[in-house]
Amino acid sequence: MEVVERQVRQWLEAVVIGLNLCPFAGTPYRNGQVRIAVSHAATEETLLATLQNELLLIDGTPGTAVETTLLVMAGILGDFDAYNQFLAEVDRLLRKEGWEGKYQVASFHPRYQFLGTKEDDASNLTNRSPWPILHIIREASIDRALSDYPEPETIPVRNIEKMQALSPEERRDFFPWLLESP
Repeated sequence: MEVVERQVRQWLEAVVIGLNLCPFAGTPYRNGQVRIAVSHAATEETLLATLQNELLLIDGTPGTAVETTLLVMAGILGDFDAYNQFLAEVDRLLRKEGWEGKYQVASFHPRYQFLGTKEDDASNLTNRSPWPILHIIREASIDRALSDYPEPETIPVRNIEKMQALSPEERRDFFPWLLESP
């Protein structure tokens, strides 16, 4: 578990924060408000229960203690298509528990691929992580962060441009897990 968490922290520090893909991630990370929970669930049912527990934890914890949670899946959903299909279950859970509009779940995966792109398209790197991850985000935090950020709609475009500008060497350095076979 320590290896998985270390790899996720390296990705957060080097890629997400280091390349400023998320301009709002640095402060809560430096303040120790980012929870990284590693799950070794072997079934989708167990993983869904783990996600529900993480949502209950963040729901009962002030943002000053836990601003956001990364649920890392070390034992399941390595296949991107299966992971992508599981996101519908995540949405159902948010609706069922009344968390829709209070929390959102962002998705990251080692083989992330946006609809309509080729597998090796640089734009996919914006959501590629060393492990499948469900990122639980407080909607109120997003609202606060965006209220002071000029032109937040430019963030995805800027991030894609950053990924496209990376040299092959930089891609290998920032995304070493992509060199491993799928």
